Amino acid sequence: MAIVVVGGHSRSVGKTSVVAGLIAALPKYNWTAFKITQYGHGICSQNGESCHCASDDHSWAISEEKDRAGASDTSRFLAAGAAQAWWVRTEQGRLAEAVPTIRRKLAAAKNAILESNSILKFVKPDLYLTVLDPATADFKRSAQEFLDRADAVILHKANGENAWTSISLKPVAGRPVFYIKPPEYVTPDVANFVRDNLKIHNHRGH
Repeated sequence: MAIVVVGGHSRSVGKTSVVAGLIAALPKYNWTAFKITQYGHGICSQNGESCHCASDDHSWAISEEKDRAGASDTSRFLAAGAAQAWWVRTEQGRLAEAVPTIRRKLAAAKNAILESNSILKFVKPDLYLTVLDPATADFKRSAQEFLDRADAVILHKANGENAWTSISLKPVAGRPVFYIKPPEYVTPDVANFVRDNLKIHNHRGH
């Protein structure tokens, strides 16, 4: 079984698009996909607006996506060809409470791809890819914390602008960097990198 984690430094940098792109580019892996959302009190971390994605009676929830129309992020995973898609919602800082259930879902999967940074506290993936956009100033603490664990960087091509004034990319110095320009988030080079590294993992695992 292979586990791939896709993270990124902020909202709207293309994490979901990269996950969907990899699912579509590597269909033989029969992916089970996860989107992990952590939110503040009464606020959805997805869009910063008041919402009801939090469960009132406990600190986390998980639901299976069934819609393949592509309207939501997890629906996009199914539309790209995922065998299953799960949406995990937790209060900020309480992801650990959902981890036993996530691990059971992982154990039942042939291969898994997860959209999250913080899951790296609990799961050791075969590959961790981080999506970075120099034009987006916000840089999540979780993305900084795990930057040195990235196996490769998927980097938006900058138009001479860099909004990061206090962020060092030294932790990923020497790692492969794949430049992207939306709407293409997964280039053939990205797909080949993931495929080749998972082959190495599978070979070592036998």
